[in-house]
Amino acid sequence: MRQSLFILAFLFIGINANADQQDIYSFFDEADALFGKYTSNGYVDYTALKANPAPLNSLVSQIADMDLSSAGPKTLQSFYINAYNITTIKAVVDNYPIDSPMDVSGFFDTKKHKVAGEMLTLNDIENKKLRANYDDPRFHFVLVCAAQGCPKIFSKSYIPAKLDAHLGTRTTEALNDANFIRVDKVKRRVLISEIFKWYKVDFDKTGLTEIQYINQFRSNKIPESYNVGYYTYDWTLNDKKKVR
Repeated sequence: MRQSLFILAFLFIGINANADQQDIYSFFDEADALFGKYTSNGYVDYTALKANPAPLNSLVSQIADMDLSSAGPKTLQSFYINAYNITTIKAVVDNYPIDSPMDVSGFFDTKKHKVAGEMLTLNDIENKKLRANYDDPRFHFVLVCAAQGCPKIFSKSYIPAKLDAHLGTRTTEALNDANFIRVDKVKRRVLISEIFKWYKVDFDKTGLTEIQYINQFRSNKIPESYNVGYYTYDWTLNDKKKVR
């Protein structure tokens, strides 16, 4: 009798684990469809999402109640990256039209969202769920804060099986972007995003200088003798309608 109960319990746990896995992969698939339809060239079609919020709201509902109890590290990272980007888009749409996420008081640090059963700010997702648990500066090139100063938003969902490849690809794209990394050969200097200043501790953990870290991903290497400075972050909304 005890053996039968044990087998039934084991089967029940297995069925629940499979259901949880199906839920999160369904979420990844729906996120992929949303990013593919409503983002392009680093911009988001907020106007279209405002007019038709159903796909976005569906994802926000899934984010709110997702069961991550059986998720491994890659799944957790993929979930929280997508959750950050989707929740950011939702926060913009809820307040749209705006010119910048900074127009909304507490956009990043006080407004809370339900994420996998917890009430979290956008900063909490970034700092408590990703940076605190995983030492990977590449997160800073995939988390998109709805501003044009951010690296360009990916028109796909991040998924566990391809996470490392996507992190590498997105970082490479950002660090080869002449607008994101501004090299002045005449003045022998390079101006880089303030992301490198704000999250200096993350890049310092690699044991590399800023130029050395950037050069890992660049086709045209920056001479290490160049002076490094930071250009002012552009908080203008990454809105498709602003594309000229």
